[in-house]
Amino acid sequence: MMKFLFFLIFMIPLSLSGLYWFFLNLLMISFMIFFFNFSVNYMLNYISFFFGQDLMSYTMVSLSIWICFLMLLSSSKIYNMNNYSNLFVFMVLMLLIFLVLTFLSLNLMLFYLFFEMSLIPTLILIMGWGYQPERIQAGMYLLFYTMFASLPMMISIFFNYKNFSSLDFFLMNYLIDNFWMFIFMSMVFFMKMPMFLVHLWLPKAHVEAPVSGSMILAGIMLKLGGYGLMRLMLIFLSVGTSMNFIFVSISLLGGVIISLICIRQMDMKSLIAYSSVAHMGLVLAGIFTFSYWGMIGALVMMVAHGLCSSGMFILANISYERMSSRSLYLNKGLLTLMPSMTLCWFLFCSSNMAAPPSLNLLGEVMLINSLVSWSMISMIFLFLISFFSAVYSLYIYSFSQHGKIYLGLYSFSMGYIYEYLSLFLHWIPLNLLILKSEFFFLWL
Repeated sequence: MMKFLFFLIFMIPLSLSGLYWFFLNLLMISFMIFFFNFSVNYMLNYISFFFGQDLMSYTMVSLSIWICFLMLLSSSKIYNMNNYSNLFVFMVLMLLIFLVLTFLSLNLMLFYLFFEMSLIPTLILIMGWGYQPERIQAGMYLLFYTMFASLPMMISIFFNYKNFSSLDFFLMNYLIDNFWMFIFMSMVFFMKMPMFLVHLWLPKAHVEAPVSGSMILAGIMLKLGGYGLMRLMLIFLSVGTSMNFIFVSISLLGGVIISLICIRQMDMKSLIAYSSVAHMGLVLAGIFTFSYWGMIGALVMMVAHGLCSSGMFILANISYERMSSRSLYLNKGLLTLMPSMTLCWFLFCSSNMAAPPSLNLLGEVMLINSLVSWSMISMIFLFLISFFSAVYSLYIYSFSQHGKIYLGLYSFSMGYIYEYLSLFLHWIPLNLLILKSEFFFLWL
């Protein structure tokens, strides 16, 4: 594990060298190196110092490297316009290193430390390469929501260490039956997911971020919340099982409300951002059923959402670069201008509404299974969430691809090879991973 971490650290000087495409290839090589670390086992392996991996860490780190590689591929406009591209590559690499360290940490304090450190490069990406002046406000929302919720967690970690003398995940075999400890430890993860009622920072951050910022937010940053909850729910089993109905109710009701909000969005990025909140609400509800199906379904859904949402943000960005607007009033009739891109829109919108053979379908089936077996009443909300997810996916597809072309259009291009490659590399794992989905069942 340390070999891989050192490989990433030695890439730092190279990131500042200006060799953008060479660095991109090197990032792909680093993915291949990590990919061969795969172990068909539920146990921790590759343990060195405070780092090691099980199947859940492996999945999340693989997703992180993959998304960071695709971020650089999709942001080649920054390189072409020489918009501080060296600094941009450096920020992406630092973010990747912090995320990898977060997912591989076997110690709660280290996990918390790297969890917080990953916030800084994200903030710089949004504030540095965002589009509108509102990006400052969006960055502040992101920073203070997370910081406000994470300070109680830090104090709880110190309290834990004082009482139990260990912060290692594999030595946490005690149960904490204290509601306030549960809230303090979990609140930061609810913010990150984000849970309905504390989700306000997400649409703002997504809308103001550049395409790379949106991709990393949707692809990985939201998954930090789910990952942290899955790791810590073991010690909160007793208090969690008595309080879970509150969080499941908020998540399911919030999912329905957010789905309705999606349907009235006119900004493409805003619509995709709100749909992320609805999907992650399902994940949160699944985790809080404390069942085998719920945990595995949450993991599958996080991977599926990371790939699908990231791909949809690229599509929205492609339209924005052509039309200079993200409004659905202006992005019309793209079918006649970019027919090949319409196929990509169709494929990603169908995956977003959990059509087969996408990984979203597998995740949703598992989560629905866990939630219905937990309570039959949840069927009502699950039906509405599934129905509305199809509604807003069809809505963004039909509104943007059909209709009358905006006449103020000055010039146009069909799409570049790197854009199609980036979309292809999102869609292929999203729809082919379902063929080897049994690996997701092994981590528990």
